[in-house]
Amino acid sequence: IGTPEEIFIIWTLLITILGYASCLPVGDDSVCTAEEVAKYSIVFVGKWSQSAFPKQYPLYRPPAQWSSLLGVTHSSDYNMWKKDEYASNGVRDFAEKGEAWTLMKEIEAAGEKIQSVHGIFSAPAISSGTGQTFTELEAHSRHSLVSFVVRIVPSPDWFVGVDSLNLCEGDHWKEQETVDLFPYDAGTDSGFTFSSPNFATIPQDTVTEITSSSPSHPANSFYYPKLKSLPPIARVTMVKLKRSQLGRLGPQPNLTAVGNEIDDSVSETPLDCEISLWSSWGLCRGTCGKLGTKTRTRYVRLQPANNGTPCPNLDEETECEPDNCV
Repeated sequence: IGTPEEIFIIWTLLITILGYASCLPVGDDSVCTAEEVAKYSIVFVGKWSQSAFPKQYPLYRPPAQWSSLLGVTHSSDYNMWKKDEYASNGVRDFAEKGEAWTLMKEIEAAGEKIQSVHGIFSAPAISSGTGQTFTELEAHSRHSLVSFVVRIVPSPDWFVGVDSLNLCEGDHWKEQETVDLFPYDAGTDSGFTFSSPNFATIPQDTVTEITSSSPSHPANSFYYPKLKSLPPIARVTMVKLKRSQLGRLGPQPNLTAVGNEIDDSVSETPLDCEISLWSSWGLCRGTCGKLGTKTRTRYVRLQPANNGTPCPNLDEETECEPDNCV
């Protein structure tokens, strides 16, 4: 077994290792042994165009746009938001109203209590559905995860974002990371459309991804049952800055090219015509003793777009025996 001195040394070494391990982030972020600090440019590109998302596309009061981006670099001890879990009060306020105060307080509290947050970063809002915004962020070897949220405006409580994306791979930082973004529902408001009035979800639901078939309701603004999946509504690219680029805020030349390429290749989602049910048949008109005609009508609920199925005839006529004949 060994001498008492050898056992004591081994035991001390084991305690030291365990103590070190307990300080490391747990979960999907394996231990990062890269250099302590890395800086990245982050470019958010909106792809929310009328051709890609023609259904109920907001054109005014307000038109389609994006809120400011709010993000954080952190360890796995902290989650800004997570799919299938309940949104915090801060995420609720941000997703519903674009108010960042409560979320900022939650981030600061997490940083103070468990030292799980390294830094906060933000980028300006985008005043249209397509366009880009950018900023810089700093990651740390013990805080190598990135999370952020951007509110979809207008919407009940919808947002896009990234949850705990790891910028570190073992002994090195990733040079570049690009992620396609899709809409999420914060689970705090039950509105179906971009312009729905405020309608609190009671009890609160979990954060869920909005897809082309879920929620499965024809009124939903993202409901495209013929699509297997929605096209990306946004994209984010993070590029590690070289030392010579530090402090030079703004997208690098290659990122600007990427942004233009994205804007030029926006998807076109076919939107089929949607019509109402038939009305009741009208009165039968004609001469007594002869066959007359009666009609019924329907109306267009949603005009087709992008080569979607065109609208059928909106009125129909059939023969009948005239009414009120003596």
